[in-house]
Amino acid sequence: MQYSHLGRSGLKVSRLCLGTMNFGPHTAEADAHAIMDSALDAGINFFDTANVYGGSGRRGWTEEIIGRWFAQGGERRERTVLATKLYGTMTDRPNESRLSALNIRRALDASLKRLQTDYIDIYQFHHIDRDTPWDEIWQAIEVAVQQGKILYSGSSNFAGWHIAQAQEAARRRNYTGLVSEQSIYNLFRREVELEVIPAAQQYGLGLIPWSPLQGGLLGGVLKKERAGVRRTQSRAAETLKEHRDQIQQFEDFAGELGHEPGDTALAWLLHQPAVTAPIVGPRTQEQLDAAIRALDVSLDAAALKRLDDIFPGHRPAPEDYAW
Repeated sequence: MQYSHLGRSGLKVSRLCLGTMNFGPHTAEADAHAIMDSALDAGINFFDTANVYGGSGRRGWTEEIIGRWFAQGGERRERTVLATKLYGTMTDRPNESRLSALNIRRALDASLKRLQTDYIDIYQFHHIDRDTPWDEIWQAIEVAVQQGKILYSGSSNFAGWHIAQAQEAARRRNYTGLVSEQSIYNLFRREVELEVIPAAQQYGLGLIPWSPLQGGLLGGVLKKERAGVRRTQSRAAETLKEHRDQIQQFEDFAGELGHEPGDTALAWLLHQPAVTAPIVGPRTQEQLDAAIRALDVSLDAAALKRLDDIFPGHRPAPEDYAW
């Protein structure tokens, strides 16, 4: 396994992050535990979850599954860099969502209880809260750090200017601020190259891409359709119809390279300088094994250029659209 510092921090994490959103709703608890054991055995030490994971009727379910896995012992907690998130609505009570100081305190304690641990390595803001001032957010986080309940802070789904706003507010308080940003980023969705990635690089944040295969569209969807093992539905089906030629070019090129499409798409992310660890969210052991294969895929400059030709990206703003 390869490891990298998370942004400018001294924390070392694996180049793949195990996403757990499927645990509970789509993956049975016993299977989830087996996948987490396998991930640790493969050297993946970076696990990501959120307090809302589990579905609308079972929010917190995924954290509970992870907590019962930690409770089995065997240094599972000690070997894991644990990241969870808050922001989403947990109940219909007015103060159990977003980033108020009250919700940060309550949500953190609730996550610690579900996860059966006494600290979170990276406590992440799942979305920007436009109604709560940064001084309130950072004061609450500073208290949690002083209490030993969290070590680092991260963001998710922030715009570039949100990152700048958060970091400048933290700087005024002589506080570390954010060390990571989770954003959607893959060959299909490259908007973060405009402003989010430049902001993350400027402020020393590690980028943790989610949806690295764009909901499976970069995972060999056409190949699987021909084999009769997958039928794309709803919004993904519309995207596939619109971009079928583009996806076919990609799958053909992956074949020329001698790799599976999903391995190629994940390897492309691993070659991007801002990326610390893409989040892979396996439902099965086979999907985890496939993600790990991508670590052995090397793409030369010609291959990276060909992928850029198939899926054009962005230069940093404003040069992308102005001089």
